[in-house]
Amino acid sequence: MRLKYLLLTLAVVTPTVATHADNKESYKESKEYVALRDSVHHAFNDSDSARFFASVGKLESYLLSQDDLHAYYTQRCNEIVFQLNRQRIFEAYKLATQLSKELTEKKLDKEMYMAINMMGHIYNYSGNKEGAKQCFWEVIRRMEQEGYTESQPPIYMNLVNIVMDEDPREGLRLIDQAASIAKKTSPERVFDIETRRTLAYYLLGDSQRFLDGYKAYREGVEKGFSSVHGRKLEVYYLASKGLVDEAARLALESGDDPFETQAEIYSGAGRWHEAYDALKKGVAETDSLNSLILSSSMQGIQGELKIYEAERRASRLWLYGLVAIVLLLSSLVVALVYIVQMRRRHLREMKQAYDRVLESDKLKTAFIQNVSHEVRTPLNVIAGFAQVLAATEYNISPQERQRIANTMMGSTRRITTMVDEVLEMSMNEVGTKEQNLSEVQANVTLRRIMEDFRREVGHLSTKFYFETTLDDDFMIWTNESVLRHVINPLLDNAVKNTESGEVRMVCGKTPDQLVIAIEDTGRGIPAEEAEHIFERFVKLDSFKEGMGLGLTICRSMASRLGGDVKLDTSYAGPGARFEVNLPLTYQEDNNK
Repeated sequence: MRLKYLLLTLAVVTPTVATHADNKESYKESKEYVALRDSVHHAFNDSDSARFFASVGKLESYLLSQDDLHAYYTQRCNEIVFQLNRQRIFEAYKLATQLSKELTEKKLDKEMYMAINMMGHIYNYSGNKEGAKQCFWEVIRRMEQEGYTESQPPIYMNLVNIVMDEDPREGLRLIDQAASIAKKTSPERVFDIETRRTLAYYLLGDSQRFLDGYKAYREGVEKGFSSVHGRKLEVYYLASKGLVDEAARLALESGDDPFETQAEIYSGAGRWHEAYDALKKGVAETDSLNSLILSSSMQGIQGELKIYEAERRASRLWLYGLVAIVLLLSSLVVALVYIVQMRRRHLREMKQAYDRVLESDKLKTAFIQNVSHEVRTPLNVIAGFAQVLAATEYNISPQERQRIANTMMGSTRRITTMVDEVLEMSMNEVGTKEQNLSEVQANVTLRRIMEDFRREVGHLSTKFYFETTLDDDFMIWTNESVLRHVINPLLDNAVKNTESGEVRMVCGKTPDQLVIAIEDTGRGIPAEEAEHIFERFVKLDSFKEGMGLGLTICRSMASRLGGDVKLDTSYAGPGARFEVNLPLTYQEDNNK
């Protein structure tokens, strides 16, 4: 379901829930309101930004004059949808943030579900399906709480569009819920919902129900009903009648996931070559970044499988030779025992290689899931900002331009950091010890690392403190670059979980260890997660940026210096405390 149809759901079909007396609804029958509403509707369908924003501004002013805040904020949501439909992600996000802030400041909790709904669409557009589902379910919960029952069917249909490809049965269950509510509260929605159900029957291969649904659809059209799914339903109907080429042409004209629809039609007709071509065009158009990641990961897996196959063939040949030797030299018991032991060892190595292949497959899946979203989101933000800077119709002040540039640089830094994390993770797989050490002043080096980090992130709402019990002339043997890769992920983790508060670096030593502690006043980490957080791709909060590699790299780098990193589960808080322990004797011995 394309985003442009969301306006029809929110603004044209949804009846406004009265927040005042019933006579407040009488204005909807006036010629002035109908003219303003239709003007917005037509400008949206024509994608005419100048006409749309002028029309929606007039309609919003009219709704405020009628004291209908619910309808007013509905139109504010339509502005966000319009920007999303034009691929202006930054503008849509900015409008959604303003909407949420305004509703919070005015304490309009009853309307807050609108801002959450818009964030759900932004998450969905950016590829974060789980985040989108969480938002939409929260919207439904708030609607039930505030009594906005008649507005729930469109939200259920948003969930349908997310889950239908993964779980058609769950999609049909959600359609049943939407239809049940619509029949009681907003019958005008039922026709569109049932049309969507008919599409689901086609995808499930239920031909009879699909044809019955299509017949009902045509009867509804003759009665004057319409559905945003009508064009796609006509495409599937032509395909069901064997008119594959006509259906494919109509799918291309509809503009609603044309290549994916063509692929479904061609594959259903057994025309696999055309289906493949259509699917390839769709992937190239909508998901090129994810395709590159998947292709790269698959190449790595294929390489592992080739190694495994080569070892398996070598093992088979070796086993044949072993049988021949046993038959010829049955009297040499000692030799036989030796060969059997070698065979067992080789089988163990094969099993380890097989386990590595399975682990690589799991890591590939986690890698794609994390990188696909984490890279796509900053890229979309950069693209949105670039469109804003390139658009001549915007009069951007120097301050706003500087803020946009800073945000783009931050997104670029986020992508660079993710690439660096992946490279560092791969380079440290071998677990070698660092040999390139030099003597440096501990306090000076650690204070410089913290200051460099603070300047780089520019996190003004968090205060940084450095405390030490070491003498200023205390020297340590270390590699400053490796030490930065130990400290920076801990500082970054502290800042992410401390929106406003303090981050402290506390330095000291024991007779044989240098101890560096990073403390924050954030929300803390449960003790049972103390080891889990150091695993690859682990994030306790899925909404925080990053791929979940920082702490993994941190521990790996500490190992290169002969030390370790751990979460101090005895720390009373508030917040969390990580300890870096580096052996002083290891540093001195490596220098020698």
